Amino acid sequence: MVNKIKRSHLIYIVSLLCLVSCSVSYKFNGASIDYSKVRSIQIADFPIRSSYVWGPMGPMFNNELKDVFANHTRLQQVKRNGDLKIEGEITQYQQRNKSVSSEGYSAQTELSMTVNVRFVNTTNHNEDFERQFTATASYETKQSLNSVQEKLVEQMVKDITDQIFNATVANW
Repeated sequence: MVNKIKRSHLIYIVSLLCLVSCSVSYKFNGASIDYSKVRSIQIADFPIRSSYVWGPMGPMFNNELKDVFANHTRLQQVKRNGDLKIEGEITQYQQRNKSVSSEGYSAQTELSMTVNVRFVNTTNHNEDFERQFTATASYETKQSLNSVQEKLVEQMVKDITDQIFNATVANW
């Protein structure tokens, strides 16, 4: 009986030691950042360089990009000398006919937004890149662009900022 108790205590202690010595880390936000090396991020405002523009799009994009990193990482946002640096410009915002009705008129219109991004990781320059990210959203041509533009731009901004986040710190 004493042997069984000692054995069960031994198993319990060994199991406890294994749990304490093994560290399992789950990251539900997708970020894989070594916070011992990377502590700050510098995100520049992206100017609009597109010939077709919707005024609120620039601030909407810039705020969402900063919010994504603030909400999903522990990185401190700085004005200069960041361990990670993100800059670029909104290079394209356009609409085109996506589909035509049987009467020969446009049935759906597609909006697209493209952003050029330059990313620098000062702790590992192998991860540096310059890349374009694009998102699209469609609407029925019966609707006016003014009535759907804000919602569609919000969707495209969210999509592009998620793409940028994944490309820079998620390492997928």
